Amino acid sequence: MSERYDCRQCEDSLFGQKYILREEHPYCIRCYETLFSSTCELCNKLISCTSKDLSYKDRHWHSECFLCNKCSRSLIDQPFATKNDLPMCTDCYCMEYSAKCHACLKTIMPGTKKMEHKGHSWHEKCFICSGCQQPIGTKSFVKKDSNNYCLSCYEKLFALHCVHCKTTITTGGVSYHDQPWHKECFVCNGCKMQLANQRFTSRDELAYCLECFCNLFAKKCVHCTKPISGLGGSKYIAFEDRQWHSDCFNCKMCNVCLVGRGFLTFKDDIYCPDCGKDV
Repeated sequence: MSERYDCRQCEDSLFGQKYILREEHPYCIRCYETLFSSTCELCNKLISCTSKDLSYKDRHWHSECFLCNKCSRSLIDQPFATKNDLPMCTDCYCMEYSAKCHACLKTIMPGTKKMEHKGHSWHEKCFICSGCQQPIGTKSFVKKDSNNYCLSCYEKLFALHCVHCKTTITTGGVSYHDQPWHKECFVCNGCKMQLANQRFTSRDELAYCLECFCNLFAKKCVHCTKPISGLGGSKYIAFEDRQWHSDCFNCKMCNVCLVGRGFLTFKDDIYCPDCGKDV
């Protein structure tokens, strides 16, 4: 007696029948399709053993069902893209979802390199400097009036030049007397300290920090010999060709404050009327 050769699932004899081997086990066509055939994503029917099974990311289609979700064109042997897991031909995908180049207004095809900045996209070859017309690529650039410029062209065409060193100001500039300065160039004419974000004053068109200005130009108090700046609302007393800080305008003998009161002078000293009688 000959050995039986049966379907592993239903155990029907396979002699004289078509069958399929899977992991060295035979299955009749009916059982194989029930157990192992995939379901088509489009028509939801089983993909039979005699049909071509097209797969993408664990999803399957009959060859005649593998169509663009938008225009229903066959995608067999054609490039395609997916949106929400639905296949689309590249033309439909680009029409619906691909970015448009901000320069030439044409579609930027999927898979091609594009440049992006603040919500706009460009073909790599279209992302160029409006000055020299050279590709910007990944280099630094400056945007002005809807145009992009490489740093070199921007400096040549638009950047301000420092009054002191004559070179371009790209960042950190200050304005003084309606003229542009680098922060590091705008310094006190006396001590050379940077004056940006500092209180300062000027004399003969030259800028000075308050300390240098007082030391160089302010009158000196007769009593303490320190400068009287007069800046920031500070009060002082002037009499003839002499000046005092308000806090220093006191009687030489009794030290009473003489601001707003009568007083007598003797040489460089001042006295209240009572003490002045004894001088």
